[in-house]
Amino acid sequence: MTLNPAVSDVACTQAFDTSASMSPSRGPMRSAARETIDSHALLRGGRELVIVHGEHEYRLRLTQNDKLILTK
Repeated sequence: MTLNPAVSDVACTQAFDTSASMSPSRGPMRSAARETIDSHALLRGGRELVIVHGEHEYRLRLTQNDKLILTK
């Protein structure tokens, strides 16, 4: 299954973190908008998805126990 990033039929919402939080290893983190995608909408009814990041491919799988596993 291939997901076209130009297609906007994946359920997306944006959550805004308005409070600055602290990271123990990096100090203060800046507030940033996060995009949230429902896993079932991302998988589009399938059980596996290939994600291309740069020159690498990652496989996102939905297990029989309803867990997500991301492997390279």
